[in-house]
Amino acid sequence: MSEDQTFNDPKLAINRVYTKKGDRGDTRLVGGQKVRKSHPRIEAYGTLDELNSVIGTARQTIEEQHGEHAGFAGLSGELLRVQHELFNLGSVLATKPEDVVPQMPRVTAVDVTELEHSIDRHNEDLPPLRSFVLPGGSRLNADLHLARTVCRRAERHMVAMTEDEEVDEASMSYINRLSDALFVWSRWASHAAGKAEVLWEPNKGASAQKGS
Repeated sequence: MSEDQTFNDPKLAINRVYTKKGDRGDTRLVGGQKVRKSHPRIEAYGTLDELNSVIGTARQTIEEQHGEHAGFAGLSGELLRVQHELFNLGSVLATKPEDVVPQMPRVTAVDVTELEHSIDRHNEDLPPLRSFVLPGGSRLNADLHLARTVCRRAERHMVAMTEDEEVDEASMSYINRLSDALFVWSRWASHAAGKAEVLWEPNKGASAQKGS
C-alpha cells in the first residue's frame, strides 16, 4: 500500500440520530462485531472523538481572537487537517485488523512526517525552556494544552489495546507525535501573540509560602 494513497469516501446515510440499539451498553465495530462500550477499542476511538472536539474549540478560539493574523490562520489550517486525520485514525481503530481493507481511511507515515515538519517549523524561533510549562497565559494556549492532555489519554488507551489486539505502528507514532505537536503549538501561540508563558515554580506552592 502506498503511504500517500487516497482513501474511500464515507458511505453514510444518517437519517436518524437515535436507534435504541445501544441502550444496553453494546455497540458494533465496522466489521459488525458486537462489543461492550467499555471495550478498550471503544475507549480509544471515543477519546479520539473527544480530542477532535477540543481541537475544534482551539480552532474557534483562533477565529475569534486571532482571525486577522496570517500565522494563526496557518495553524488553524493545520488543526483542521489534524481533525480529518483523527477521523481517519478513528476509522481504522473501529475496525478489527482482519476487516481492514486497502482503501480504508487511516493515518500513515506521511501524516507522522508532516507533524514532525510542523513541530520543527514552529519550534524554530521559540526560546529554550528553563522549567516546565503550566497551561495558561492565553485562551489558545490553554485550549491546546487541554488537547495535548486528551491526546496523551488517547495514546494510553491505544497502548492498552495493544495488550490484546494489534495496533499498527503508524497509528501509534501519529498519536505520540501529535501530543508533541500540540505542546509546541501551545508555546508558539503564546510567543506569536506576545504573551508570557506560565512556568512552573516549585516555591509558589502553599508549603513554601507558609515557610517563608
